[in-house]
Amino acid sequence: MENNRVVPQATLHRYPLYLKALRKLKAEGVERIMSRELADYVGIRSTTIRRDFSFLGNLGKQGFGYKIDDLITTFSEQLGMNFDEKIILIGCGNLGKALLNYNHWNHVVGEIVCAFDLHPEKITGASVPVYALSELHEKKPESCRIAILCISQDVQETVDLLVSCGITGFVSFANEHFSTPPEISVKNIDVVSSIQELVFAANNMKDE
Repeated sequence: MENNRVVPQATLHRYPLYLKALRKLKAEGVERIMSRELADYVGIRSTTIRRDFSFLGNLGKQGFGYKIDDLITTFSEQLGMNFDEKIILIGCGNLGKALLNYNHWNHVVGEIVCAFDLHPEKITGASVPVYALSELHEKKPESCRIAILCISQDVQETVDLLVSCGITGFVSFANEHFSTPPEISVKNIDVVSSIQELVFAANNMKDE
């Protein structure tokens, strides 16, 4: 990163929002945008946007704004996000089905292209092909690097299988702990903990 500046977590959390907005703007035919225009589009103050952008170098020119294509390239490189990223989903229970039904992350990171389950013959109404987990080696898209885990049993064994098939990143809704090699990235999604944090924050606001 330019100047070896450490990007604050709050700024990192906003980068995907900017990227999504920029890709939508490009799809709408916009080629250049001012920070105040982007501020109206994403609901973030223009001063915050300019500060967030400054961590990535000199991205625009005062009075001329930012080139949409240049921003998309910069943010995609920074976030490691490929618009055509092929994602697989493991486990087609209630949560897995809900994620498949929501599978329209346009302008963000690609899409879920297929799913795997222990009993694919029992899965109906899925928006993507559902294969048996035993077919992972044959059916996983060659370029796929990311898997979403929605399973509650044999988690470690399944993760080991996925790593052996080339998966390098996991989004995990699994409650069971699992280990991975150090080069593998894991993002755990804990809905209960998030609700607890919100309750704690709400209670603090009430007490103030």
